[in-house]
Amino acid sequence: MNPIAANIKDIQERIANACRTSGRPLDKVRLIAVSKVKPAALIEEAYAAGQRLFGENYVQEFRDKQEQVTAPVEWHFIGALQSNKVKYLKDSVHMIHSVDRLSLAQEINRQWGKTPAVVDILLQVNIGDEESKAGCTPEQLEELARQVAQLPHVKIRGLMCLPPYCDDPEEVRPYFKQLRQLAEKIAGLDIPGVTMEELSMGMSGDFEVAVEEGATLVRVGTAIFGERRK
Repeated sequence: MNPIAANIKDIQERIANACRTSGRPLDKVRLIAVSKVKPAALIEEAYAAGQRLFGENYVQEFRDKQEQVTAPVEWHFIGALQSNKVKYLKDSVHMIHSVDRLSLAQEINRQWGKTPAVVDILLQVNIGDEESKAGCTPEQLEELARQVAQLPHVKIRGLMCLPPYCDDPEEVRPYFKQLRQLAEKIAGLDIPGVTMEELSMGMSGDFEVAVEEGATLVRVGTAIFGERRK
């Protein structure tokens, strides 16, 4: 078994253990292989090992890589997104995780409306109130959800967060718990067209804790592909 296949197998086993620990069904958690700054060949290798979902952070890199990857992978865009680059994602990504403002959602709606089609999105919440990170504040979330829900070509499927980095995964747990509670609050509002099926949270160093707190999509890069050199 090659290293990438072995890493994916190990991560899936750890996800399964976290599901058992928290009493969650294993089929409720999916692994996104974060392939930014990794070559197309490694994506093909991961696909051959059974991985299907891949996350990219940079629009230009995604465009270049998409042309090189022949496997029918499911692309997720997970990075900060400028409105003027949305057009390059149209009809190419399954889900956009990083929608943090109405103007961005409006541009996504405009681009997908040309087909017309509907794209799944997640609302990004700046759960740690960090100036260096994107995301709406928890206090802004309800209003943003209500506004974006009016757009016919986007479908809010849940929330995403990038919590503050901590060496100890247990220190991140409260942030994951808070995002889950925010999702439960939004779900309880019964906003037409809004579901809270997905929680995108957890990375290489803390995905097990994220799963225990309700993550449905975990974004793992380093633990699959190794350290980035860029």
